[in-house]
Amino acid sequence: MSDKSEKAKELFKSGYNCAQSVLGVFCEELGLDFKTAMKISSSFGGGMGRMREVCGTVSGMFMAAGLAFAGVNDSPLEKGEHYKRIQELAKRFKDKNGSIICRELLQGVETTAGTNPEPRTENYYKKRPCVELVSDSVEIFEQFLKESKSKVQ
Repeated sequence: MSDKSEKAKELFKSGYNCAQSVLGVFCEELGLDFKTAMKISSSFGGGMGRMREVCGTVSGMFMAAGLAFAGVNDSPLEKGEHYKRIQELAKRFKDKNGSIICRELLQGVETTAGTNPEPRTENYYKKRPCVELVSDSVEIFEQFLKESKSKVQ
């Protein structure tokens, strides 16, 4: 397990949401200050505002990929290349975890509906895979970055 992966797990356990925890460990090296990264990624926890859609860890990974690879006003060809990267990251996460959808990843876990996050108790961490999903997204993105840098050099 990498240092970034451990740091992301610590962020999650300290109260940051899943997307914040992933983006938070990459933001500064990718040119974004931590406070701004936390604001940008704040809406993506719980599968986008607790709607249980795309897993927040995956959204955080995609935001990091945007910082790492996207331009400001990319051409259609460049956008296509970037979307190819995003689809590859999603595939890697899905291959490891079976889905990129929060509600599917939480299947069998009793959750509450609504907008209020559940209290972060010891039982919360025992019953949810979220800490490990944070770690998975960080490790997938770290590996992807290494592979991308080796292609450039």
